[in-house]
Amino acid sequence: MTKRKRNYEIIINKRFILLMILIIFLFSLVVIKYIDVMLINNKKYKESLSVLNYSEVNGASSPRGRIYDRNYNIIVDNKSLKIITYQKSKKTSSKEMIDSAKLLSEHISIDYNKLTNRNKKEYLCAKEKDYCSSLINKKDKEKLEQRKINQKDIYELKMERIPDEKIDFSDEEKKVAYIYYLMNKGYTYEEKTIKSDVTDEEYAYVSENSNLLPGFNTKIDWERVYPYGDVFKTILGKVSSSQQGIPKEEKEYYLSKGYSLNDRVGISYLEKEYEEYLHGEKAKYEVVNSHEMKLVKEGLRGKDIVLSIDINLQKDVEEIISEYVRNTKGEPNTEYYDHSTVIIQDPNTGEILAMASKRLVDGEIVDNTTSILTSPIMPGSVVKGASMLVGYNTGAVHIGETMLDECVKVAGVQEKCSSVDNLGVINDITALAKSSNVYQFKIAIRVNGQEYRRDMKMNFNQNSFDTYRKMYRSFGLGEKTGIDLPVESNGYTSKDKAAGNLLDYVMGQYETYTPIQLSQYISTIANGGERLEPHLLKEIHSSSQTDEIGVLEQKKERKKLNNINTQEKYINRVKEGFIAVTNSPGGYGVGYMDSWMKPAGKTGTSQRLLLDTLHMIIQK
Repeated sequence: MTKRKRNYEIIINKRFILLMILIIFLFSLVVIKYIDVMLINNKKYKESLSVLNYSEVNGASSPRGRIYDRNYNIIVDNKSLKIITYQKSKKTSSKEMIDSAKLLSEHISIDYNKLTNRNKKEYLCAKEKDYCSSLINKKDKEKLEQRKINQKDIYELKMERIPDEKIDFSDEEKKVAYIYYLMNKGYTYEEKTIKSDVTDEEYAYVSENSNLLPGFNTKIDWERVYPYGDVFKTILGKVSSSQQGIPKEEKEYYLSKGYSLNDRVGISYLEKEYEEYLHGEKAKYEVVNSHEMKLVKEGLRGKDIVLSIDINLQKDVEEIISEYVRNTKGEPNTEYYDHSTVIIQDPNTGEILAMASKRLVDGEIVDNTTSILTSPIMPGSVVKGASMLVGYNTGAVHIGETMLDECVKVAGVQEKCSSVDNLGVINDITALAKSSNVYQFKIAIRVNGQEYRRDMKMNFNQNSFDTYRKMYRSFGLGEKTGIDLPVESNGYTSKDKAAGNLLDYVMGQYETYTPIQLSQYISTIANGGERLEPHLLKEIHSSSQTDEIGVLEQKKERKKLNNINTQEKYINRVKEGFIAVTNSPGGYGVGYMDSWMKPAGKTGTSQRLLLDTLHMIIQK
């Protein structure tokens, strides 16, 4: 027994010694680590801790870049304005926010017409928490405990059960509720704009009473201004307000780009198209003790862009067509006429120098420029240049070939003529100058694999339509032009396969195209067969903190989309025909422009709308 006891003591002593050795080893590691942290690498660990505790937030949106015309006239600028902002602290309660909103409401005017019933209910629940809690019954609580519903569902039940009479607020209460809504809009600790363009008195009150209004601040914000008024304003586009922030339908896109919910962004046309350049870089702040902010990086205005537009030319064009629309409407046979459109484009670069449309609505001239991109029209005989090229390419007609212009009659189709008086024997140049429908009809019948004779039956041949359509599409007729704007229509492509429709097609009475497509088409003929992408952007310049434009960063290069599949002699022959339209005796475009300008062009009439169009080229 004594020997066994002695063995136990030896074993226990050994284990105790091992335990002590382990404790001493671990304690030594702690001491070594302590010495490393506190003495050897103290600076390194302080820097790491600083990084972990560092919190950075963005300031309000910086001003957008300016927009210039091709001659460096500013056409969109920024104007500073005073604003009141709010940024919530982590320690701020709902009651404190409501008290601040009430105090502020007594010293500023604010439009609360956008206050919704939902906003009122949320304000009520923040103000009267016990009342809203009483709307939740025992069954609701049981479902919550059983996890059949969650806290969000409970909140929605409160919203549903608040009676309308409970939110029948006075005007003063609506004002407080709306300010409270603005204080909570967007992310919790993000800076929000409560009111823009405040008066000097309102600005001074908030500035001088920041101790009574925790979280509220005054700043200098900006808004877009237009030195040339409404000239080209529709296409310049709009920017969202601080209250609107980023559009709901594009929320995910902008958030993925690092935007905040209340950031101001371009929401239409050029402002939207070039948002990535025009959008300013926000100031960055470090969050320090007590939620105070320390400026880390100054905000930076967005980049400046230069457009191809000549704003003075644009202004003149808008004034001229406004007067023209009003005067023309007073003439006979204008029942269906209500607007005119002008596009001035450089056919060698694709640059648009002016683009305008005006419409008469209830006796008032209104801007209609967006229709250039989105409202297809029946082009009429304007397309006959493309139709003639199909004839040349397929061998259905030869340069200088003569035909008899007479009323054409095929089976099942009403008789079709060129004009009141038949033109007699004409060649291809006269056919374009005097817009002969019959010349194109007879070519189309040959393309269809037949020769014209009166009362003939015209066979449907899909290849004929495809041949014409392929040529039209190569000019951009029925295809998006690629213009640098966020909206554009393809036009309308008919599916009707009646054989006689081919005759309507070749004289521009079958499918519809937008004015910008027609401009691309006529420019392609003018430059000898290169279809170029039309564009409004000319240059991008770096942000400048002065009144001067920034350094040039990028130039918009001409972009060729395709070449027209035809021979040079054929497109030159079409150009010769277009010159005859405006210069030869009897040409339907003679007299529209002075001859010293060496104009060329093509007339066209939509027989369905009785709408005359004239597409012109100024020869250099």
